[in-house]
Amino acid sequence: MMTFAERPFGELPAALVEEVLQRTENLGQKLLQDFERVRAQRQTWRAQLQQAGWLGRDAELPYVPIPTTCGIDGAYAIERLLTNDLVAAAAVAVEGLTPPSETRHWPEPRHRVWVETETHETETTTILRALMIGMELELAAQAPHEVVFLDGSLTTPLIYCNQALNRCEAAASLETTAHFRQQVPDILAAYWTVLAATRTDRCWLAIPKYTTKREIGQAMGWPATHDDRGLLSFLLEPGEYTRPRRLQPPSEPWHLNLHPLELEMRAKVEPLAEKIIALLGEIQVLYYRPYPWLPALRIEMSRAVAENQARLAIALHGIRHQCGTPAMMEPYPLYMADRMVKHLSKTIPTFRQITSQQIAETYQGNLDDVFFGLHGYRTESGV
Repeated sequence: MMTFAERPFGELPAALVEEVLQRTENLGQKLLQDFERVRAQRQTWRAQLQQAGWLGRDAELPYVPIPTTCGIDGAYAIERLLTNDLVAAAAVAVEGLTPPSETRHWPEPRHRVWVETETHETETTTILRALMIGMELELAAQAPHEVVFLDGSLTTPLIYCNQALNRCEAAASLETTAHFRQQVPDILAAYWTVLAATRTDRCWLAIPKYTTKREIGQAMGWPATHDDRGLLSFLLEPGEYTRPRRLQPPSEPWHLNLHPLELEMRAKVEPLAEKIIALLGEIQVLYYRPYPWLPALRIEMSRAVAENQARLAIALHGIRHQCGTPAMMEPYPLYMADRMVKHLSKTIPTFRQITSQQIAETYQGNLDDVFFGLHGYRTESGV
């Protein structure tokens, strides 16, 4: 039997496939024009960066030994059953390639996981996603490595946590909500550790794969049709990076709604939340292209790391050492953590089947009740 990868159009109507293929030709022409436009402007835009003094080379930074690294990523999944939801969230940390002269801190992957059955609730995804990113932050704060890679932006935890806190009252019946509320102080403490980066022997780097940010494009007056990462992948030579710049501010001030928390807990975490919001305004961004086979990487970091040449050298050297193969488009430990944790959603139906068998062995009623009640309709997931 042929797999989906071998017959991607197998289940689609033939007329639909034919129309899509016809339209693909027009899309190709449009993309070709975009590539030609960027190629024609490449030298002009590079000259703008050089004249502004925004281009640097990794070879100009102080020499530092190869740092120890790890990458952290998370995922969540919800199996929608007839009577309940089976929910799971996990975060995985994977150690990077370690030089023979260094000690391996985490030879085996580390993880955090949450599994629960919940009643049907529309806000489950929002709460579960915030819990997932909280687990990522806790692993990141505890990692003993010199460079810690995080998937996504440094601003994403605040957005997810604020959305979850706003939905806590609506989803108060969920066990996941109660657990998230209990974890808020630990999540915020870990978030502050990552953003402040006060320890000089450690730095945390957020590397979002997809971004629409245009800190450099806006300052240079480049077309708004191109985001910075896409355009700088064509402009930067291997080994070049852009000087750190402040993160593009949001349209509205950063905010974290702590009112759903109990009074005692709120009083405890409010000072921490204020520090976090202040640090978000200081996040620095740079783009780095270590090798010709890689697009420019968007790297977000604290100001303490960006403004210190020695710490910046450690950060870029860590990225360069973990991107040594064209087979991966991101640092090795981040790639492995992403690859591992993505399988969470694929395992949920298996956990459901195991649960069904366990219940069926002891249930005194009609077994149809068990299999109807635990019948899965779809699995929702995210990373």
